[in-house]
Amino acid sequence: MIIWIILIIIPMLFGLYAQLKIRNAYAKNVEIPSRGQIRGAEAAQAVMQSAGITDVEIVEVEGELSDHYDPMNKRLALSSLNYHGTSLAALGVAAHEAGHAIQHKIGYAMMTVRQTLAPATQIASGVANLVLIIGIVLISSSFGGTLLTLGAVALGIICLFQFVTLPVEFDASRRAKIQLVKLGILGEDEMKGVNETLDAAALTYVAAFVAALGSLLHILLLLSGRRDD
Repeated sequence: MIIWIILIIIPMLFGLYAQLKIRNAYAKNVEIPSRGQIRGAEAAQAVMQSAGITDVEIVEVEGELSDHYDPMNKRLALSSLNYHGTSLAALGVAAHEAGHAIQHKIGYAMMTVRQTLAPATQIASGVANLVLIIGIVLISSSFGGTLLTLGAVALGIICLFQFVTLPVEFDASRRAKIQLVKLGILGEDEMKGVNETLDAAALTYVAAFVAALGSLLHILLLLSGRRDD
């Protein structure tokens, strides 16, 4: 019971905390306008142009915090609040996504690894929960053990993907913070809001890795217990 709490419940609570933190940080800083009144889309464009990137399309997408960079189609997607917004949060998020475009251009190693793992991770994410649930229910049978092993492999792939994601996200935020000041988009005194937003976002990726690792260790312990019986 204690091990289950440590490996499953605590990571789950950590994940909820991380989600609450990013929503609070974003809600706070999206209300703080930047002095320069530059829109998020313009900031992303400026950051990419400073790196010599001219072939990435910036598009507006629905949803909150649905921002992402699509390396396959060279498309930088910003949610409406961040595309049109001039807030500290909007500029921070937009520059962060532009940071991913820079990583793609220079061939940042960890981003390449993450892209390579992405197809296998999608498959693993789609089957992991079902396989693990059935495996736990049938844990006393050989079939249940096989399913748990497959589930452990799937979780291992997910865990590796989440681990590789950490340096990718941290590096994109680092690039964003440097360029926002270097290009004069924000002043040094305005960076507190950007730091709050991007640091809170980074915490969600840490939480995702911790959750994946906890689930993997839990399943490995179950498999170890079966062998000892």
